[in-house]
Amino acid sequence: MTDAYIYDAARTPRGKGRPDGSLHEVTSLALSAGLLNAVKDRNGLEGHAVEDVIWGNVTQVMEQGGCLARSAVLMSDLDQSIPGLSINRFCASGMEAVNLAANQVRAGAGQAYIAGGVEMMSRVAMGADGAAIAVDPALAMKTYFVPQGISADIIATEYGFTRDEADALAVESQRRAAEAWQDRRFAKSVVPVKDQNGILILDHDEHMRPGTTVEDLAKLKPAFKDMGEVMPGFDKVAMLKYPHLDHIDHIHHAGNSSGIVDGAAAVLIGSKEWGEAMGLKPRARIRATAKIGTDPTIMLTGPVPVTEKILKDSGMSIGDIDLFEVNEAFASVVLRFMQAFQVSPDKVNVNGGAMAMGHPLGATGAIIIGTLLDELERRDLSTGLATLCIASGMGAATIIERV
Repeated sequence: MTDAYIYDAARTPRGKGRPDGSLHEVTSLALSAGLLNAVKDRNGLEGHAVEDVIWGNVTQVMEQGGCLARSAVLMSDLDQSIPGLSINRFCASGMEAVNLAANQVRAGAGQAYIAGGVEMMSRVAMGADGAAIAVDPALAMKTYFVPQGISADIIATEYGFTRDEADALAVESQRRAAEAWQDRRFAKSVVPVKDQNGILILDHDEHMRPGTTVEDLAKLKPAFKDMGEVMPGFDKVAMLKYPHLDHIDHIHHAGNSSGIVDGAAAVLIGSKEWGEAMGLKPRARIRATAKIGTDPTIMLTGPVPVTEKILKDSGMSIGDIDLFEVNEAFASVVLRFMQAFQVSPDKVNVNGGAMAMGHPLGATGAIIIGTLLDELERRDLSTGLATLCIASGMGAATIIERV
């Protein structure tokens, strides 16, 4: 097998996923093409420099439909001989794009790829694709479907996490993100977004709320309590699946859940020989990748079993990992990960996460890989693991090792 290396990782700033967000005027196509151009320019890519562009996005309708990956290549300055592949593994789409590209390099199916993803949540609403898992009664009943927020509350109930613990984690995410931006820790990766006239649109993650306190969050109403307890009564669905639970603790709200944002991210992956031919220096080796299916009702527990799987498959232990990026879809997801592996909070999401900066669904997996690499370099550490929970019950993970 040929080793696969990361040569570059870039992302846009994350804009608020609302009509008043700074990126709302930018299409998914334009944001993607702009980032592909940045990767091309940063690395001097000319001609058929990479085998393919693999691009993840979750809500593949309207402007995000029709093989957005190929459209982005054609809109960009990349050579038209480079094709494009759009993929969807829900929240892990960006990571799966990276993992798929790495594994194709490892297998000899092309020397290099650009992989990543995009989600413009202010322009293409989450759920606009009418996914069968939520709307087809035959499947929804079979799987005891509940919305993700209910799943996050089930995790809190099942594993004993309190609202205070979730809020404290969210406040810490905000603090770390603000500190990281002040310290310019994202400077290597973040590519400012400009309009067609070169005027700056956004150069920072605008979802952050620095200075948020536990007292501030205590004032927020639980976001999923009504849909759980009143109509349509998803708590009863959950308790049919898990009869040992006599209630669901609704601890999650807007402040301790991931933010709805716009954004894109890209990772340049290639073999050692390709890098030498291009005059590029590798930053890290993709040591292992993994994915797994999990219980579709509680849904968001995937980071635990997929981490167990990737460590076993690669002959590693949790102690071999220097830093972790666990997507902050909801506070309980990260709390469960740290509980399961007895990992110090000082090693997890050290520069904040999606509760502070937001979760652009199709891009986040690639974002956290780049964030992990930047921080390993900053701290002169060796090995990191990135992982995400995934809708309908899945998990994905990537282990990178600096070279």
